[in-house]
Amino acid sequence: MKNKVLKKFVGWLGYKLIDKDFVKNNRIIEDKSFLEISKILNYLVKNNIVKSLVQIGANDGKRFDNLNSFIKEYKIKSLLVEPIKEHFEDLKKNYNNTNNIYFENSLISVNNEISYLYKVNEKSLNKYGEHIKGISSFNYEHLIKHGVKKKDVIKQKATSITMSELLTKHKFDNFDLLFIDAEGYDGAIVNDFLANNNIRPFIIFEYIHIENKTFKVLIDNLKKFDYIFFPINENIICIPKEKSNNFIFQLNF
Repeated sequence: MKNKVLKKFVGWLGYKLIDKDFVKNNRIIEDKSFLEISKILNYLVKNNIVKSLVQIGANDGKRFDNLNSFIKEYKIKSLLVEPIKEHFEDLKKNYNNTNNIYFENSLISVNNEISYLYKVNEKSLNKYGEHIKGISSFNYEHLIKHGVKKKDVIKQKATSITMSELLTKHKFDNFDLLFIDAEGYDGAIVNDFLANNNIRPFIIFEYIHIENKTFKVLIDNLKKFDYIFFPINENIICIPKEKSNNFIFQLNF
């Protein structure tokens, strides 16, 4: 009864609660599905389609990271971006003794509109699962949705940089893959990138935390800029239309 009243109240405010079973079921599919991000990446790298990349939200370079093994094995020229200082230091350590990596300890922000992130206090991390270290966000409610207690959330300043400034700074005037995990800010980053750059990489980003209004604009922009796209679990794979003929993904059952 209480849950029904809560759902109605939330609905009146213009929001909708996500069913817990939906989230749990989606996680199961993600863990067990045949079609995985790693298979897409494996195809792109082994066929020499991706030789350089930009990763936004690289975290420590190991935790739930899809790119680490490919970057190291194939010596992919990579620009790795992580705003949280302690994660950034771990990131550099995890890619120690590599000369194909560029690092940026900044927050990607459209027009530098964001200069902070909400994160879990380091002293409280042991209360939560391993994934909590990777959910720092510009949105305070994002952490609360993941079960973090209000008293354990802190606000941390971060150096802000736009995508265009980032690419100019590191002289990345062309690259093959843009990989984004920005805990809800992904849509804003992709929209800004499409509008202000002529580079045509494959784009992979997490979409489940993007607010609906931004997401609608994003989908329209992907069509406008001639991208073919499809979802895999919690991510969307975006392929430049002119490169789609070369993307013949083999499903080996």
